[in-house]
Amino acid sequence: MIPEIKADAVIELAQQLVQMDSVAAPNRPHEEAVALFLAKYLEAAGFAVQLEQVSPQRLNLMASFDTGKTGKLLILEGHTDVVIEGERSAWNKDPFSGEISDGCLWGRGAADMKGGLAAAIVAAITIRQAVLEGLDLSGELRLLIPCDEEGMMSGIKQMVRQGWHSKDGRPADAAIICEPEELEICLFQRGGIRIAMRFHGKQAHGAMPYAGINPIPWLAQAVLHIGQFEAELQASTPIHPMLGKPYITPTVLEAGSLPQLNVMPGEALLALDVRTVPGVGHASIHRRLQEILAQIPNAKTSYEIIDDRPWTQTDPNSHIVEVLETAIREVLGREPVYGGVPGTTDGTFLHAAGVPIVTIGPGDREIPHQANEFVKLEELVCSARLYTKAIALFLASHNTVL
Repeated sequence: MIPEIKADAVIELAQQLVQMDSVAAPNRPHEEAVALFLAKYLEAAGFAVQLEQVSPQRLNLMASFDTGKTGKLLILEGHTDVVIEGERSAWNKDPFSGEISDGCLWGRGAADMKGGLAAAIVAAITIRQAVLEGLDLSGELRLLIPCDEEGMMSGIKQMVRQGWHSKDGRPADAAIICEPEELEICLFQRGGIRIAMRFHGKQAHGAMPYAGINPIPWLAQAVLHIGQFEAELQASTPIHPMLGKPYITPTVLEAGSLPQLNVMPGEALLALDVRTVPGVGHASIHRRLQEILAQIPNAKTSYEIIDDRPWTQTDPNSHIVEVLETAIREVLGREPVYGGVPGTTDGTFLHAAGVPIVTIGPGDREIPHQANEFVKLEELVCSARLYTKAIALFLASHNTVL
C-alpha cells in the first residue's frame, strides 16, 4: 500500500521555496540557490542528483530514483524561477514571506509554481520510501527541475539537448507538468511565437522630415494589416473547446534608442506575441506576416523569430491520462475535469521531443504573475497525494496491488 502523504512536509517545503527569492532579472538572485537547496534536499532523500549550469546563476537539476526493475520512465517537471513581484505596494503581504493564513500559502511563486514543485518532490520521496518498504514498482521516476521557464525556456531546452528527457535513446513514457491548473487534466497547450519586426529608415530633424526616412508610418501600416490578418485567422479557425481563439498581439512598439519630440527616428521596432491553437500551422503564420511586410510600399524591414513554441495535444486515450483519471477518482473522490493551458510551459519542448505530457497542478490558473499570489493549502496537499497515486499506478508491476 502507498503510505499517506505528510501534509506538513508538503506545506513546509512549499513555504521554504517561496521564501527564496528566485526572480530572474538584473540584480536579482536568479534560481541558483533554489536549485542547490533542492539538490541537497533530494540527495538526502536518496535520489541520484545531477546539476548543470545553463548560464550564470542559473542551474538545471535532475533527480532520479530507479526501482531496479525494467519498466517505464515517468517524469515530473517543475521550474524554479518566478516572475518579478512588481510594486510592493500592490501586495497585502510580503511577496517572499511565505505567510500562511486563511488556509493559503501566500507569496510570489506560491502557485506558479513552487507549490506544484513541492508537491511533486514530496510525492516522489514518498514513492521511493514505499518501494524501499516493499511496494512493487518497476521502472524509473525522474524529477526535471529546470531554470528559466518564465523567459526563453533555456533550461528545458538544454535538458532535452542533454537527453535528460530520455533513457537509452528513447523518450520518457510520459511527463506530468505540475503547473497551476486547478487540478484539471490539461491535454492541450497553446503554441507561442515571439517575433521582432524592424523598420529601417533614416534619422532626421523633426522640422525637416524630408531629410530622412520615417519608419513609423511603415510600422503603423503593419499594425493595421496584422489586425486584419488576426481577424481572418480567427474567422477561419474553429474555436478550440479548451483554448479558444488564436491571437496575434502587438506587445512592444519602439522608435529610436533615445526618443525625442524633435527627432524623427531612424529605426522602429514592432514586437508580436502570437498564440496558436491545435490545427494552426506556424509556417503559414510566418509566411503571411512576411508577406504583410513585403507589401508595404518602399519599406525597408527585417523579420526575426525570437522564439517559436508549438502547440501541444495529448491523446486522451494514452496511459498517463488514464492513470490520472483513476487517481483523481480515488484521491479526490470526484470525476476528472478537463482543461487547456492558455500559455506555453516547459512541457511544450518535452512534447516536441516525443514525450506524452499532461499538465495538472495546484493553484488558480489566473493568479500567476499577479500581486497577492497564493495557493490553497488543501489543494497543495491534494496535489501531492494525486501525484503519489499517479506515480504508483504508472510504474506498477503486474502483480502490484494499490
